[in-house]
Amino acid sequence: MGHREDLLAGAKRCLEEKGWSRTTARDIVAASGANLASIGYHYGSKDALMREALFASMGDWADDVQRSLEADAPAGEGPDTGLRERFEARWTRVLELFDKHQAVWRSQLEAILQVQHDPELRAAFGRAQPEGRQGLVGLIHGIDERDVDEETSRVMGSFYMTLVSGMVVQMAIDPDLMPSAHDLVEAMRRIVGDAPVAPAAPDTPDAPDAPAG
Repeated sequence: MGHREDLLAGAKRCLEEKGWSRTTARDIVAASGANLASIGYHYGSKDALMREALFASMGDWADDVQRSLEADAPAGEGPDTGLRERFEARWTRVLELFDKHQAVWRSQLEAILQVQHDPELRAAFGRAQPEGRQGLVGLIHGIDERDVDEETSRVMGSFYMTLVSGMVVQMAIDPDLMPSAHDLVEAMRRIVGDAPVAPAAPDTPDAPDAPAG
């Protein structure tokens, strides 16, 4: 690898070991075997390198999920599997790999908390949103992300991304409280269908007429 690739690999390693906020330029140099001047030469700044490393690491998680699904289809999933069953089976696999990549997700959470004070970081997250939405729909629906249309990406992709973000926060607080894929499906079922309808409130009797004066 050249210095550019070495720096990216070193920055990704620092994200896993030290996190977003605690990684310094010297940490990246030590992890990559490059030098301080090469960071500016290849990436312009340490912050730009860190942004690229963060999104590359998030892509590694998605690639890991995809490889896992291709190598071993989730139990119970077949060609006639409905979306509800497919969601539960594939989201279970997603959650299994959350733990493997939890250091990267913690770094992402740290970075998100900085976007208010870092316009370039905010813009980078904004640019990554469309691709992230498409990728999540592809993973959960079992289709090529290039076949995901704009409307599905906007509606379903945004929903899946919201779930991922919530899982990241929950994992940071207490991984044992993270809902399972089955819990998520059950919650959605209760919200949109099959749940008993709450009884109507009884009519409120009219107030008695005031006594004549």
